[in-house]
Amino acid sequence: MLRALDIQATPVAEPLLVAADIVAGADTTAGRPVTFLSRTSKWHRHLNDDDGHRLWEVAVLCHLRDAFRAGDMWLAHSRRYGDLKDALVPAEVARATPRLAMPYEPEIWLADRKARLADGLQRLARAARAGAIPGGSIENGALKIDRLTAAVPEEADAMVLDLYSRLPEIGITDLLLEVDDEIGFTEAFTHLRTGVPCKDRVGMLNVILAEGLNLGLSKMAGATNTHDYFQLSRLSRWHVESDAMARALAMVIEGQSALPMARIWGAGQTASSDGQFFPATRQGEAMNLINAKYGHEPGLKAYTHVSDQFGPFATQNIPATVNEAPYILDGLLMNETGKRIKEQYADTGGFTDHIFAVTALLSYRFIPRIRDLPSKRLYLFDPAAAPNELRGLIGGKIREKLIVENWPDVLRAVATMAAGVMPPSQLLRKFAAYPRQHELAQTLREIGRIERTLFILEWLLDADMQRRAQIGLNKGEAHHALKNALRIGRQGEIRDRTAEGQHYRMAGLNLLAAIIIYWNTKHLGYAVNARERDGLDCSPELLAHISPLGWAHILLTGEYRWKNQ
Repeated sequence: MLRALDIQATPVAEPLLVAADIVAGADTTAGRPVTFLSRTSKWHRHLNDDDGHRLWEVAVLCHLRDAFRAGDMWLAHSRRYGDLKDALVPAEVARATPRLAMPYEPEIWLADRKARLADGLQRLARAARAGAIPGGSIENGALKIDRLTAAVPEEADAMVLDLYSRLPEIGITDLLLEVDDEIGFTEAFTHLRTGVPCKDRVGMLNVILAEGLNLGLSKMAGATNTHDYFQLSRLSRWHVESDAMARALAMVIEGQSALPMARIWGAGQTASSDGQFFPATRQGEAMNLINAKYGHEPGLKAYTHVSDQFGPFATQNIPATVNEAPYILDGLLMNETGKRIKEQYADTGGFTDHIFAVTALLSYRFIPRIRDLPSKRLYLFDPAAAPNELRGLIGGKIREKLIVENWPDVLRAVATMAAGVMPPSQLLRKFAAYPRQHELAQTLREIGRIERTLFILEWLLDADMQRRAQIGLNKGEAHHALKNALRIGRQGEIRDRTAEGQHYRMAGLNLLAAIIIYWNTKHLGYAVNARERDGLDCSPELLAHISPLGWAHILLTGEYRWKNQ
């Protein structure tokens, strides 16, 4: 295999390429060089024995694998393992990308960051001296942060109960028909061959309901009064695909954001993202994995983006064991709703230095809630110039020269993500694949350290930012309860054996949740009007604490009968 492959490498990986040639038999007289190993590598202790040749070959192959993943090595004619820089858009295309929030000259960007860091450090130092850090303090060089307290008015709970008591009870079939009458989302499901919208509206709603409730088509055929299994199967086979699901979801999200009640919750310019675990079966090509955090059963995660208006505008299936951070940008760049977002919230699992870098360069304001924030260090251009109060928080020096040398490639990498040429998660996973990363990955890490330092300085001084992030993340986490209530079939397990089947199941669940959120948003608006006519308090401050995620008034189980059918 090694003799057949045309392997090329960066200078840092050339010792490994020499070792690979020896393994391939190109040089049978050579020894067993270990220059490709780092000084601290655990392989050294095992390769000194006389019979260590086989183990040395294993070490070479393991490092070859990691080098391909990281991009230190590549194949000339491979799409997956080709030269990373060849996959990036050309420099002239990158310069024409409108979304980039970075100048073409690195010196301009660096001068701006230096000024902002200097100002932020001075403000934090003054606050530390005066004991004026909101909810925190710096004592003997150590940062201490208090838990953020909730700010919910006492009247909010009573108002929520009152408004939901005013909503009419409704069956899920009637709810679907009502929303489709207003939005026409079933028209998004066009025929795969002819492109004509599906004419069997009730049949299409049955398929969506079967996916969203995790029932499957055979169970739905037994529970509905309109279609048998073969009719539903034909509709699913010819009309349901990823683009159709995405179009239908976009129609529902746009419709919900235009409702008066939705504007009370936000302007659709902030969003949060979080992963939700779903148990799954072991068998099948989908390779369901076990994450000890969720128990001993295999499963997958649905990583969902939720706007400040509660609309779940993007969802992706990801393995249960992977880091969530690389998928944040996938959701933001997936559709127009995500591209309008200005502030993105995430939990600790959604942040890395690479994410800080790319979100800033794409003009997103990234605000993660970092659980172990006091242990995070600040990185400066000149650590020696840091105020005395902050010396204990400094972690190191920014490698300014590295940023300047690789700025054109950073520009190309970020433009590649923005243009949709390569999913951001694919590029970011490659950057993070190997500890000895190539220079582009190292440069993004340095930029991310700058952006993370700026974020920490602002976070510590801005209690309003902390509350906005808390509210945004609470909205995302509240979605989990609604989706858990909806997946009533198959004991809540995702039993599809193919990755495609699992994708449709998650997309159907997300679409059904969005439809319910639309209906709730509309009727909560009617309930607010009725409450105002009764002379009760409906101030925006109170209404901000209600959500359209309730389901107790919706009949989800039983037979699914359609009116006038």
